[in-house]
Amino acid sequence: MIPGIFEREALLIGEENVKKLMGSSVMVVGIGGVGGFVLEGLVRAGVGRIIAVDSDTVSITNINRQLIADTDSVGKSKTQAARERMTKINPELEFIGEDIFVTPENADGLVKRYMPDYIVDAIDTVSAKLALIVSAQNNGVKIISSMGTGNKLDPERLKLADIYKTSVCPLARVMRRELKARKIKKLTVLYSEEEPVRREDGSTPVIKDNGRHAPGSISFVPSVGGLMIASRVVRDIIGM
Repeated sequence: MIPGIFEREALLIGEENVKKLMGSSVMVVGIGGVGGFVLEGLVRAGVGRIIAVDSDTVSITNINRQLIADTDSVGKSKTQAARERMTKINPELEFIGEDIFVTPENADGLVKRYMPDYIVDAIDTVSAKLALIVSAQNNGVKIISSMGTGNKLDPERLKLADIYKTSVCPLARVMRRELKARKIKKLTVLYSEEEPVRREDGSTPVIKDNGRHAPGSISFVPSVGGLMIASRVVRDIIGM
């Protein structure tokens, strides 16, 4: 028998596929605007083991778009806030929090430590993204990567595609070049075909947030992107 929380899902995908998800393991690297909604989609779909990787704490500027952020979680580590929320959804969930900042130096060790069925890259640093992708492919782990959702207003322009078929997105442009140099021949990514919102002077809006320059953002773009990624991961795991 499957848990009651997944009975409605079993009507859609079958009990065997629910059990497959319950036995699966997904690492989500970066649990902010996109990654937090990836987490929620995966946990509510029944993924049994989650490794959430993020070194940040929740700030008040996260509340407008990050699922784990609210007035009670401000100041907590993002992994702690995620653990509290996700284990309320599924008390049987195996939740592992890694409070680390992913770098080219530690990415391969992180992948090898857990060897999940799937990795979701939802971080911003290009060098760390590349290291994760290379490590995943070298170790035979499926990976999907999120490109930029900042300074975007239209979630209908979001798409899932191979990195070499992307357009418009500045981050995707950089990633295409760097992945080609590393002989990575394919990678599924989430990206937007919407041109970034700009001020009257042509600049893109940014603020200082946790010591980094952060773009403008809104509630309904990263969230839609995160759920699109969760959908792809779930469907890949169960083969539907």
